[in-house]
Amino acid sequence: MPDNRPTFVRWRILSILVLASFVAYTLRYNTSSAAPAMMADLGLNEMQWGWVMAALLTGYALFQLPGGMLGDRFGPRRLLSAIAVLWAVLTVVTAMVPGKEFASTGIILASLMSARFLVGAAQAPVYPGTNPAIVSWFPVGGWALPLGLSSMGLNLGVAISTPILVWSIIEFGWRTSFLYMSSLGFFLAGLWWWYARDNPKDHAAVNEQELELIQAGRQDSLRVDTRPENISLRRLLKNRDVLWLTASYFCMNYTFYVVFTWFFYFLVEVREFEMTDAGFITSAQWIAGGAGAVIGGWFCDKFCRRMGLRWGCRLPLIIGGVASAICLIGGIYHSSPTVSIILLVACFFFNQAMEGPYWTTSMAVGGKYSGAVGGAMNTGGNTIGIFNAVLVPWAAYSFGWSFAIASAAMFSLVAAALILFVRPDRQLSQ
Repeated sequence: MPDNRPTFVRWRILSILVLASFVAYTLRYNTSSAAPAMMADLGLNEMQWGWVMAALLTGYALFQLPGGMLGDRFGPRRLLSAIAVLWAVLTVVTAMVPGKEFASTGIILASLMSARFLVGAAQAPVYPGTNPAIVSWFPVGGWALPLGLSSMGLNLGVAISTPILVWSIIEFGWRTSFLYMSSLGFFLAGLWWWYARDNPKDHAAVNEQELELIQAGRQDSLRVDTRPENISLRRLLKNRDVLWLTASYFCMNYTFYVVFTWFFYFLVEVREFEMTDAGFITSAQWIAGGAGAVIGGWFCDKFCRRMGLRWGCRLPLIIGGVASAICLIGGIYHSSPTVSIILLVACFFFNQAMEGPYWTTSMAVGGKYSGAVGGAMNTGGNTIGIFNAVLVPWAAYSFGWSFAIASAAMFSLVAAALILFVRPDRQLSQ
């Protein structure tokens, strides 16, 4: 008797995208986990380190929109394979930055900033550039959970790699640790090129039932049979939904970058945790963020099916933004260290629960231009990281570390308010 059930190739494709998120953030967050060791070895202070992180985020922000357009134009298979090789090569380049015994502080700083700028540029296309893979491989109304699982990959990348990297740095030094980690990029590139296809009908393992499931209910603008024509930057930036979405994501990501750039340093240097303890706390926070990404994506899909795209996307973003702000304020100012850590972990849970709904909104607005809209949104979301890398140490110097970290709560609340101006049920092509 023939098996008429759909095959599960789409979920295998997603599993490699989750791995891609894992590898991307393992190779991107490594300098945050290694910050105390690198600063001591290279003779850099907090302000100089802030400029290093700003260089990474400048490259990341500048290449978001081009990366999204490249994903729309050339397809996720070629794009991800190429940039994964670059991640590996640039991790090796970072490990080769000269030490203070061989170069002046200016040369060290310029070398490290240049290397991290290139890392940011190579990492930029991964999310907007691979969004067309989610659009192509999953049915309409079922994008948020895959996106949440993909975001879980980046959280697990940091959660698992942080304690391992800290141990490796203690045992072997940060340079050797980076060299070992670079192999992940080469492995990912080979796996993705071997198994992935941009169009489900081109994959030999996909049966007719899975193709029908993927294509059911699609408008012509969301079909994957042909590549879209190029979209002009002017048309993209004149769309009010794209602009409001970018502004909202800009504010939401301030909290993310407080955690990404400064939380480990805050635990070690300000709260005076041992590096190993801080590594496990940071790991717990990122694991919670991964759980939040999956749960937020699941609820978003559920809300979209029940209430439609407009409120199905908006509601989890409003809840996540408000809850994240409350937990952050409580975590910074609570007198109990245990309660403080629990609340800070919960803050990141709610922050990451917003990822799937944000990216689903970008796909709903973008339609066949989902890569370009996602790139525009993520440009705003990562431009704030540049300011964060410089503003947080300045605020800490001027007003204290508690204020510098807690200020992110205001940005979360503004993000929740701005999403009310976005219409996820109105496509850019309309």
